[in-house]
Amino acid sequence: MELSNLHNNIANCRICADFLPNPPKPIVRFSSNSKILIIGQAPGQRVHDSGISFDDKSGDTLREWLGVKRDEFYDTDNFAIIPIGFCYPGKGKNSGDAPPRKECAPQWHNQIIFSLKNVRLTILIGSFAIDYYLKSSKKRNLTETVRNFEEYYDTHFPIVHPSGLNFRWQAQNPWFKLDVVPILQLKIKEILLRQ
Repeated sequence: MELSNLHNNIANCRICADFLPNPPKPIVRFSSNSKILIIGQAPGQRVHDSGISFDDKSGDTLREWLGVKRDEFYDTDNFAIIPIGFCYPGKGKNSGDAPPRKECAPQWHNQIIFSLKNVRLTILIGSFAIDYYLKSSKKRNLTETVRNFEEYYDTHFPIVHPSGLNFRWQAQNPWFKLDVVPILQLKIKEILLRQ
């Protein structure tokens, strides 16, 4: 399928319209030249409003972890961004947002990934992406999976979600910023510098 057709088909997707708090507005970014694939969770309300992936505080944190500037991050020749759920799913029962809708990934991910011929690294952000892609190879929980990221290094790089709601996790697991983030930044830098 032509990339422009794929973009159009995704933009016009209404597969879960009956379950969303807003009219569907799938938010993805990719080009045939993308070198790094980011698979996240789902857009929040602010991202839904702007239509720009990670256009919020979690995006600021993520860019800091990746060691890239905003213009580098939004260059689709550098980064493709496809969440597990493409549209804002609404508020959760307790705090934060509801889980991503389950329809998007099986409907679209394979088609998108097939069109990305230059991807050298796939970053899995948070438990939903990790569960979907690592399946039985993941560890007993998110913390152990992220701590053992080197086991998946050939295909995936699992990290915690950069949401402000994860501040306790980050405080309890200082090794993430000390040990994992520098390796992630080095890997990103190597990929982006390579022609």
